[in-house]
Amino acid sequence: MDNLAPAWPHIDTPAAVIDTARMQRNIHRMQARMDALGVRFRPHAKTSKCAPVVRAQIAAGASGITVSTLREAAYFFDDGVTDILYGVGMVANKLPQALALRRRGCDLKIVTDSVESARAIVDFGKANAEAFEVWIEIDTDGHRSGIRPDEPALLEVATVLHEGGARLGGVMTHAGSSYDLDTPEALAAMAEQERAGCVHSAERLRAAGLPCPVVSVGSTPTALSASNLAGVTEVRAGVYVFFDLVMHNVGVCATDDIALSVLTTVIGHQPDKGWAIVDAGWMAMSRDRGTQKQKHDFGYGQVCALDGTAIPGYILSGANQEHGILSHDGAPDTDIAKHFPIGTQLRILPNHACATGAQFPAYQAVTEDGDAAEWSRLHGW
Repeated sequence: MDNLAPAWPHIDTPAAVIDTARMQRNIHRMQARMDALGVRFRPHAKTSKCAPVVRAQIAAGASGITVSTLREAAYFFDDGVTDILYGVGMVANKLPQALALRRRGCDLKIVTDSVESARAIVDFGKANAEAFEVWIEIDTDGHRSGIRPDEPALLEVATVLHEGGARLGGVMTHAGSSYDLDTPEALAAMAEQERAGCVHSAERLRAAGLPCPVVSVGSTPTALSASNLAGVTEVRAGVYVFFDLVMHNVGVCATDDIALSVLTTVIGHQPDKGWAIVDAGWMAMSRDRGTQKQKHDFGYGQVCALDGTAIPGYILSGANQEHGILSHDGAPDTDIAKHFPIGTQLRILPNHACATGAQFPAYQAVTEDGDAAEWSRLHGW
């Protein structure tokens, strides 16, 4: 591999690299699909946690964003985004942070899936003369949080909010179990299950005389697999902006759609084992082994040439804290030192873009012309 001359001599490895051309292609693909389906699109910013990425999503037509922490909400509000959904169940100790954001002018929506949380929200709101906008989380696939569409608790929570002075903004769901699927038929069925369950929840609220203006659904696989979004007002998705190897295995992207990679350098060899040692271990790639239970296990990542082209058969098969083990998937490469000399620079596609991005304080955003700019990202909670 003739990769001995660093493409970006000023960039130390390991580094998180965004292929901006791929990123823009991903953004426009998703936005075009949402436009065709006639729904508003609210991307989840937890994947990038990066203002230039979110600006590109909004420039393409996105309306508002979803965040996973209140610190993200503050970060993006400071960058000019006002319409923000905090998509994690609200607890009492975080209400002062939410109030502070709303008092600064942020149109922050919060989420609950329990009577206990709903009561805490309305009690805090009354004490501070604030009518929070609250969405109720719906469990449409048994994956994680939420109230099942037919549960009595849905009306109980809604009634507490509505009668307690909060603004009942709508319902939202996330079909995270779509990540476990890998056929177009199964993905389409899950997209319909997600849609139907959330719409049914909204209809129950309206039939009870309760407001439900927003019906929000979404995951990257279901957003790209839905053909009918009747009754849905908006879709949320996040990892699509970069994609990753888990999404490749699910079947919603190709490896050359994956916009995030880790730039690494070969620092040694174990020729008898068929190993090249690189300076990207799990501290760079993360410990996420999301492809391990899928049809193709990529270890800690797919090895690519410096231009981002995948090198078939080579993966990051092992990782220590600062050392990665590059090897051939199958028969050992006894000539690996010749194929990947010390100093060779490579790019590794990640299993989970959100987890890998979180290992770095900044991205190196690379254009098709080879120019690189540093984009900071948010760290922490």
